[in-house]
Amino acid sequence: MDLLQRISIDPAVRFGKPCVRGTRLTVGDVLGVLAAGRAEAELLLDFPQLTHEDVLACLAFAAEREKRLITSAAAV
Repeated sequence: MDLLQRISIDPAVRFGKPCVRGTRLTVGDVLGVLAAGRAEAELLLDFPQLTHEDVLACLAFAAEREKRLITSAAAV
């Protein structure tokens, strides 16, 4: 299964923010917890509905979104 298929965007769920499919946890929620320095194992204990593959899907989604960013020469 393609990791990105684990992420859904539904305007009726969390205002259309990308979420882990079948949950109300946003990609931003997952990445924020990891960025705060918490280990993936802790995240998975706190949210038993998540899997390792879901965490990888959040990272893959963020990586794909970053590739699409347009940067301005003036911003650099």
